[in-house]
Formats: sequence, C-alpha cells, structure tokens
Amino acid sequence: MKRRTLLAGAAAAPVAAAPVVKVLAAEPVKITWWHSMSGALGDQVARITRQFNAAHKDIELTSVFKGSYPDTLNASIAAWRAGKAPNVAQVFDVGTGTMLAAGPAVKQIWQLAKETGADIKPATYIPAVRGYYSLPDGRLASMPFNSSTAVMWYNKDAFKMAGLDPAKPPQTWPEVMQAARVLKAKWADPLNAEAKSAAAKSAAPAAKGSLIRYAVTTSWLTWIQFEEFSAIHNIPFASEDDGFKGLGAVLQCNSPAHVAQLQRFMAMQKEGTFKYGGRDSAPDPLFYTGVAAIGFGSSAGRGDIVRNAKFDFGEALMPWDPAVSKTPHNTFIGGASLWAMTAPHRTAAEYKAVAAFFQFLALPEQDAMWAQNSGYVPVTLAGDALSRKQGYYDKNPGTDVPIQSLLRSPVTPYTRGMRLGRLPEIRNILYEECELAFAGKKTAKQALDETVARGNVVLRAFQKSVGG
Repeated sequence: MKRRTLLAGAAAAPVAAAPVVKVLAAEPVKITWWHSMSGALGDQVARITRQFNAAHKDIELTSVFKGSYPDTLNASIAAWRAGKAPNVAQVFDVGTGTMLAAGPAVKQIWQLAKETGADIKPATYIPAVRGYYSLPDGRLASMPFNSSTAVMWYNKDAFKMAGLDPAKPPQTWPEVMQAARVLKAKWADPLNAEAKSAAAKSAAPAAKGSLIRYAVTTSWLTWIQFEEFSAIHNIPFASEDDGFKGLGAVLQCNSPAHVAQLQRFMAMQKEGTFKYGGRDSAPDPLFYTGVAAIGFGSSAGRGDIVRNAKFDFGEALMPWDPAVSKTPHNTFIGGASLWAMTAPHRTAAEYKAVAAFFQFLALPEQDAMWAQNSGYVPVTLAGDALSRKQGYYDKNPGTDVPIQSLLRSPVTPYTRGMRLGRLPEIRNILYEECELAFAGKKTAKQALDETVARGNVVLRAFQKSVGG
C-alpha cells in the first residue's frame, strides 16, 4: 500500500446520547472553548462542536481558535487575570506544570466532577495518558484530548534496496546504528553506483530526483531523544519523579545513559549516517520527502507523511538500548489536554455544561472518531477498543503502534511524563547545548552538564514564582 488513507475506516458520526449531567436552564447555557487546532484539525473541532450542540439543546458551545499552543496558554492566563477566562482552554502537554501552579485560575477535573456530579473516571483513560494529566494520588487534573507519542518512521523502499528486511525494523539502538551504516553504504551514499542504478529503475523517492542522502534524522530531539528516552529506559530525567512529587525537582539528564545517547548521535553525525535538521518538527520533511530513510518523530505526523510521501513507509516502536535497560518501557504522551477555567460570577450551570462537554468527548464513539480523523491516538480504552472493532487499524497498518507504545509496560514514576515548570525553556536550553555538541564545540558530557546547571536555574525561578 503506497499511499495509506488516514481516514479509512473512520467512525460514522452518530449523535451521542446526553451524558448524566443535566444543566436544566431556562435558556441555553453558553460556554466557550479556546483551542489551537488549525486546518483539518480545526475542521474536526468544528465537527465536535456541532455534534455536541446538537446533542445538548440546553448548552451552546462556541469553539474559538486562538493561535499556537503558547498563544492559547498566554491568552487564557491573560484573560483570567482580566476576569474573562474561557470556560475551557486547550493547553499543550508542557504547559501542565504551569496550569497546576495556576491555583484558583482552574477547576481541576476531580473538583469539577465532585461539584457537578459528573461521572468522569480516571480509569476510563489509557494509563500513560491519565498518568500525565493526573496528580500523584491519581486524581485527574485536566481532560485528556489530543495525545500522540514518539515513534520511528522508516522508508520501506529504501530498506529493500539496501537489503534490509522492511518487515523487521530495528528494535534496539545498536540495530539502528547498524542499519544506518548499511543504508549509507548501499543506498544513502549519493556516490554509490549501485544505489544510483537501483534508483533509476525504482518508483522510490529517487524517481522524483530525491536520492536519499541520510540514513537517520530526528524531530523533537529534546522530547523524543532525551525525555522519551528516559521513559523507555525507566530512568529519571529529573528528580522528584520527573517533577510529579514536587516543585523542588532538579534535572538529572546528564546521567551516563543520557551522555551515551548524545554521544551516539554525535558519532552517527561524524560517520555521515545522521542529519540534525533543526528543532521541534522542522526535520519532518527530511523523512517524508525521502531525504532520510529513518525519521524519529511524533505519531501525529502521520497525516503529513500520508499526504507527502511517494514511497512505502512503516511505523515502528521506538528503539531501546539493552545496555541501559533489559526491556523497553512505555513512552508517554505529547499533545494537549483541556482545562476548566474559572472566572468571577461564573455560574454553577456553566460548570455543569463544561462537565457535560467533557463527558461527551469521553464517549467511545467521539474518542474513536476524533482519533481516526485527526491522527492522534484514542485517549480512552473504550475508544481504542471501538477502533479495533471497526477495523480501523487493520485498514491502516501501523496506526496502532502509538497505542502499543503507550501500553508497552505498566506506568512507573519515570514513564508518566514530565511535570516541570517552564519546560519549554528547559527544552530550548537542551537544544542549544546539543547544537554546540553537534558543532564540535563541546563534548556530550559538557553539553549535558551545562544543560542541568542552566535548567536548574530555570526550575528554581519557577519554584520561587509560585511560592514553592
């Protein structure tokens, strides 16, 4: 299957039955949802809004696009300070620590459920999802919505031409490095006459003049290759259970395992098998345009790959290093969740309407439909089960890999995710230091030691700002 259809097997759009919570107002209660979903994802938000309103005649939900994730977070905080916060705000994963420290600005899900009588159970959600958005005692703080995780994308055509089995992608980091060397020698090297000859006869990427030049690239270097790497190997990225146990966390991402991980990429860069393509999602096109044969990225990138790739591709679990852990552990989620916000004179009816909306999103039909149409994973166990029953994963091979990754092992204190204040700033520091290492200006240990030193200054500033 050269071009898979992301929406194949998508759920029908039934009008769901009203949840338990009843608003019982004389006039429809108006609530507002601020979000960061644009393009096709924005269309799905509009679809959710229409279906919710059709199923709840006593509520009028309005969804409003507020820009990027940081834009929505900043706008929501500013609006709260002005006494005009939206009823619901979509906040990206790394803003969770900030929202938890927001105190009276938010009404956490466990509080909302208690006050409204809404039946919102943490056990409804996939463990790795609920763990990220829960308090240490298991109470749910925000509503899981759009979740993704780290995966390995690979070019099956390139694997075939290099003599690698496309049905058996690398499972460990030593296997990744060996595959990268084979790809470089047999396919990725533009001077390789055998590769040029094969490209001329193939419908692979080179058919459009795009001969693969690199074996490996990675998007989201800081998230995937350090934070997720920590979870996969069940080692701390920071103390205090990666910040879940308190604001006094200090970074620990300069451990021997983390240093070895950075050294691995530095070595691959030196031997010409790895290309650093920039920060966050900037390297994504290196994979889907056929420039790199293996691309580590977000599972939510599937839509762009489906739309752009002119080759047969595969989606696989992230590799692990047997020298660090005997077995791989689960990855955690990226994406965003929904927060119930407070405002002066906000009525009990409004909070009930928000609770009804959250219950609506948790319905298996809605969760499966959102996942199938967006490329994110189902966040509920029932939504995942429904997608399987509908045959979505069978019709779209590889789409169940993110769920496999999230369910790879029981969640531990080191596989829930990060609960660190000002994490985006810490990620930028880690990017800066890694870039210095890639430029040959620092050793891996020097770069990560400096990341820890600089990052801890940020953590202490955040702790002070919230009175921790």
